[in-house]
Amino acid sequence: MTKAYWVAHVDVRDPQAYEKYRDANAAPFAKYGAKFIVRGGAQDQMEGSSKSRTVVIEFKDYETAKACYESPEYQAAKALRDPVSSGDLVIVQGYDG
Repeated sequence: MTKAYWVAHVDVRDPQAYEKYRDANAAPFAKYGAKFIVRGGAQDQMEGSSKSRTVVIEFKDYETAKACYESPEYQAAKALRDPVSSGDLVIVQGYDG
């Protein structure tokens, strides 16, 4: 079983309101076994363009990563995030070489 990842690049316009999203996403992330690999640490943009914050979250497999995103619990958290941030998110299957 190959792990899967959410890779997100985010600009947060209202950090105080964004905290509500972070509080709300804890339940679905726990339910689906999410593990933060990167959570907004220091970064240098070496090529191309991106947002100010990068997040990488690991899941046990692709199906679980998608199920978490599509879950009612995460969608409720996302509804708190959308008005106060903009970003890009992909769900990608890991490499099992």
